[in-house]
Amino acid sequence: MINIEDKSWYDWAREQTDPSEAPQKLEALADLLVLDVSYGNIGGLVCSSMLAELGAQVIRIEPPEGDLARRFSPFGVMHEGTGLGYLAEGRNKRHITLNLKERRAREIFETLARKADVVIETFLPGTMDSWSIGYRQLRASNPRLIYAALYTYGQFGPLASKGRPGSEISNQAYSGLAYINGEPELDGPAEYAVPTKTGSWYGWYAEGMFAAYGILMALNFREDTGKGQFVDVSGAECIMKFIDYNISWFHMDGKIKERLGSYDPSVFPYTFIKCKEGYTFMAAYNDEAFNTLMEIIERPELVEDPRFSSFMNRTSLENEEALQKILEEWSTQYPVDEVIDRVQAAISRKDGRAAAVVTGKVTRPPDTLKEHNWWDRGSFRTFEDPVYGELTLQGPLWKMSETPPRLKWLCRPVGAENEFVYLKYLGIGRSELAELKKKGVI
Repeated sequence: MINIEDKSWYDWAREQTDPSEAPQKLEALADLLVLDVSYGNIGGLVCSSMLAELGAQVIRIEPPEGDLARRFSPFGVMHEGTGLGYLAEGRNKRHITLNLKERRAREIFETLARKADVVIETFLPGTMDSWSIGYRQLRASNPRLIYAALYTYGQFGPLASKGRPGSEISNQAYSGLAYINGEPELDGPAEYAVPTKTGSWYGWYAEGMFAAYGILMALNFREDTGKGQFVDVSGAECIMKFIDYNISWFHMDGKIKERLGSYDPSVFPYTFIKCKEGYTFMAAYNDEAFNTLMEIIERPELVEDPRFSSFMNRTSLENEEALQKILEEWSTQYPVDEVIDRVQAAISRKDGRAAAVVTGKVTRPPDTLKEHNWWDRGSFRTFEDPVYGELTLQGPLWKMSETPPRLKWLCRPVGAENEFVYLKYLGIGRSELAELKKKGVI
């Protein structure tokens, strides 16, 4: 029995979940076989990456020319023939080729699917079904199969049936996120303000993460019943989970949350403020915290100012603009780190609601990469790879004491594991592989 007084919580948490110890521990999804046949969709890759990090054996299936997603990269930058987006999400997967437009290839896929636990696909709804390798056909020979289909509009409904290509930005647009995101229109009607996308393929990452979550729930059900199931994931619906009260506000009160930039109709200050160099986040969640913040900026008289004297008064756009200006008159005197230090020193002397003043430095990618906290936690890891050379990639999200995820190997070139996978799972040797390649099947 450990005496908890012998070590700090931080030391105990590190000891239990240190990512460097992951290779010596069990994997949560060991022995799970996943076929990722997503195409031109980073969401599918994110989904299979998360399962692979938890130990699943993921077979990544691409057409012979490679997945379209391999070309998604800023300004067309390619590294050893692969785009940066695919490099990040090709991890821990066996890469093979298979041309599903060919009948023989579909037969091979169907045979693989009999052995699989999970299939992930991102084609237009009904495409796999029309090829006779959709869930309705595959479950006949593999009733334990979990089949996840990812598409912007879902697998049924008026938009799904129109056959429009799904996309990351469509996920954002149809969810309502793009409308409420961006700077306000100060000189005209609110609806004329320019909608702004959330960067970094937010729509695909939300889609992939929620798809992985659905698959894990289906695995739990299968553990109890032995039955697989169909998992229909709409990328737009996934993002709707992130846009808080906006739909309810309109439905109940007829109000639309317009673009407000860093302002917020629910609480203020809850904003980014400019410092002497850089920006920091600043929030005071209640009246007591606001009083603390006014002490910090040495403007205690503002607590009695009618514009700011109550939670409700502070959330009018006019008063938010005025308070933003006042905060920045103070914050621009100091560097970001000093602003944060002053806030931390003040709240350390407070208790309860009065201590609810929150700050957070806005970091650029180089600053994030240099931050020792993330390297210490294994958030980043540098690899030396025989194909791609030295690469630094994000590590798994979770720190787990018993079955931690891990990053085992990097992305592989198109078809790199054809020989290994086809021999291991289907008994197809080199001569037959050569013949299949000649016929355009792989």
